[in-house]
Amino acid sequence: MRRIKLGIGTALGAAALATGALTLAPTATAVTPTTATLTADCGTFGSGRATLVATQDGTSATITLSSSAIKAPIDIPAGSVNSTLTLSKNGSDTTTFTGSSNPAIPSGSDVSTGPLTGTVAAGDVLEATSLKLVVFGLITVDCTATSAQSPGPFTF
Repeated sequence: MRRIKLGIGTALGAAALATGALTLAPTATAVTPTTATLTADCGTFGSGRATLVATQDGTSATITLSSSAIKAPIDIPAGSVNSTLTLSKNGSDTTTFTGSSNPAIPSGSDVSTGPLTGTVAAGDVLEATSLKLVVFGLITVDCTATSAQSPGPFTF
């Protein structure tokens, strides 16, 4: 009888610990939408459509951007583009996502950059407004959004 009570007590204790651990575990966060498109003007470098893909892990977020607005004039090695994506934040402020982890981009191909990293808070609503690319530390490309994000801003 004593072993039965001990077994039941141990099982109940384990269940209580598991329930407590689930209660204290951080809640999963998600950004919606995860993919958005817009059009951008990059001056003499071109204009066109850009696709942004966002992910979130707690207060950290990443955005990867690819665009037909800019074509690589030469082969661009991985990690040689410093990017700053500026986004409107909650309609009254701005925030930036930065990075230099572009993939290798062959000459004539669409430019892609990211993941660009930034910090977000629950409820932040972000919409891309501009992008600055610095290639090889020498060539600066400034792009400005000419349309709103579709299907809408990122909500974290």
